[in-house]
Amino acid sequence: MHTEEQIRLIEQKIGGLLQANPSHFLVEVRIKPTNNIKVFIDGDQGIALSDLIDYNRKLYRQLEEAGVYPDGDFSLEVSSPGLDEPLKLFRQYRKNAGRYVEVNLNDGSRKEGKLIDATEDGIVIEIETGKGKKKEIRQESILFEQIKNTKIQIKF
Repeated sequence: MHTEEQIRLIEQKIGGLLQANPSHFLVEVRIKPTNNIKVFIDGDQGIALSDLIDYNRKLYRQLEEAGVYPDGDFSLEVSSPGLDEPLKLFRQYRKNAGRYVEVNLNDGSRKEGKLIDATEDGIVIEIETGKGKKKEIRQESILFEQIKNTKIQIKF
């Protein structure tokens, strides 16, 4: 079975598990050549560690029973995407409204600002320039088709 087929199978199995909690959603499945499977799940209001552990146990059992990896030759890691993972889905953008983001564009430029809104077409970020009396705040719309990746920024 090719990696793409394995990913589709895992996505189907996770989809079945996620039906019990509609606020949780699959972000991505990755499989390394060593059969190390990484499944990223998120939630509209975040996701509890106990839920991730539950998904991991159930998915592991399903993969064993299906015999996808003979002799149990695989490892499984189910987690939420960390801050180092770029936003991939519209639901992630909506969930992170109000947080600071770094947006890398396809043309090589980048923008930083507060994520104000996400629509089906793109995002709106609030960009601050200058300091003190020269401080300016403006909103800028960016289409998803222009975005290479977006990462959450931690501001102190």
